[in-house]
Order: sequence, then structure tokens, then C-alpha cells
Amino acid sequence: MDVETIVEQRGDAPARVIEPIVDACSRVDPDTGFGLYLHVPFCATRCGYCDFNTYTAGELGSSSSPESWLAAVGRELDTAAALLSPRRPVSTIFVGGGTPSLLGADGLRRLLDAVRERFDLAADAEITTESNPESTSPAFFDGLLEAGFTRISLGMQSAAPHVLATLDRTHTPGRAVAAAREASAAGFEHLNLDLIYGTPGETDADLHRSVDAVLDTPVDHVSAYALIVEDGTALARRIRRGELPAPDDDVLADRYVLLDQRLHDAGFDWYEVSNWSRTPASE
Repeated sequence: MDVETIVEQRGDAPARVIEPIVDACSRVDPDTGFGLYLHVPFCATRCGYCDFNTYTAGELGSSSSPESWLAAVGRELDTAAALLSPRRPVSTIFVGGGTPSLLGADGLRRLLDAVRERFDLAADAEITTESNPESTSPAFFDGLLEAGFTRISLGMQSAAPHVLATLDRTHTPGRAVAAAREASAAGFEHLNLDLIYGTPGETDADLHRSVDAVLDTPVDHVSAYALIVEDGTALARRIRRGELPAPDDDVLADRYVLLDQRLHDAGFDWYEVSNWSRTPASE
């Protein structure tokens, strides 16, 4: 089906919404499985460095809700399923955001069920959701495991309180570590922690502290990203006003080397620009 036909049949979405779906589906190899990325746009608060497609409750107003979003996702999946017929197995699902954990375990289960209703999942499908440590709990992780999720990615960013404050992160360093341990105790074998390095005010000692905290958890994967100052963000405005220094490229390079050496010494192998894993299975 072409874009015009789908727009006419659905009647609830313009061509600019349908075109990316058609384009993505056209590039799926008909003889292999494929991956799905599902974006949850909700956040409790907006982090100062973030320019992702996210919205707080105040920005959305009363007309939008997780319920209406789940219904919209179902319609997008219907379109993709029609374009990808006959059914092909989904090999990976990644739920990102935003803050997917704001949906709760039940909301994420319903999201996964919506995929299962329309697509076959490979027997060994990797199913990941990002989570903010502040919106998780032991019961949350129990519910995700029961729903069929196989991997958790937690946004830690730093173990230094002043760095988290600069990034406008609301969780404490200890909460991120506790969440990783709770996920492991629930039965998750594959866990990732995200770090950000190069934040204004961060020192080498701060980054060492962050790596120490990561290594004190049972994670088998680490993602570490150099801070990028995006136009239009609160962080960019603070730097422009002279309240904070801009990240220094040489410092970022040195921190990257520091991270790689620390993680390598701890048994993590670098396999992609920003990613390290303990085993090939955790890549």
C-alpha cells in the first residue's frame, strides 16, 4: 500500500505521520526478523540537557493521556502489520523515551501485548525497556519480568550529586544502584546502566565515582555518552548566559579513555562507540 491509500483508509493521520512508517517497513528484509522501537513520550519533569520528543503532564494538558497514547500506538502497529504482511518475527523490541516506567508495569505489559497481537515474536526475542530509577520498584520489575521483558536499561547518568543537579536529574545516585539490584533480584539477567560524561563541573574523580557505582551493581552492559549541548535546551541557555562552561572536547576525549580503561579492567569489552558489554550475549 502507498501513503495516500493508508491515509485514506485510516482517516486519523496525515501523510507526514504515515510516510516514516511506510519508509521503515519498506526496508525490512523479507527473509529475516526485524526490530521495533516504541517511543513513550511522557516525562515527570524535563531534564535540562534533553531535546528528545518528550512532554510533561503540564505541557500535554488534560486532552492527552497514556490511554489515548496506547490507542494511537495500536493504530500505528496496525499500519505496520499491514505493510509487513505476511507476518515476520520480531527479533528485538526497545521501549524508549521519555520515561517508559511512568506507564507502570501494567501499562508496559499492555504495550507489549499490543505488539504480540499483531506480530510474531522470535523465541529468543530481546525485549528492553528504559526506566528512570525514580519510577521503579521491586514490584515494578516483577511485573515486567512476568510480562515478558528480558532486559532493563536504567538512566543513572552520574553518581555525583552535583552533576545530577546540573543535568536536572531528580534521582539520587543511590537510587540508581538500588534499582539495578532490584531488577537483578527480580530475575533480569541483562541490565544496562547509562552514564553521561563531560557535564560542566564534573571532575575525573566524579567520573571514577560513577564507574565505581556501576561496578557495584550486577549489570552486564554499560552505555556512556558524551554530553551534547543541544540548541533550545535549558542547559544550552545556561551556557549561553555564562552560568556554566561549555564541554571541552579535549576533556571529553580524556574522559572517554578513562571510561574505556576502567570498564576494560573490570571485564567489559568495548563493541560500539558508546557501549561496553561483559559477554557477546549482552551486546
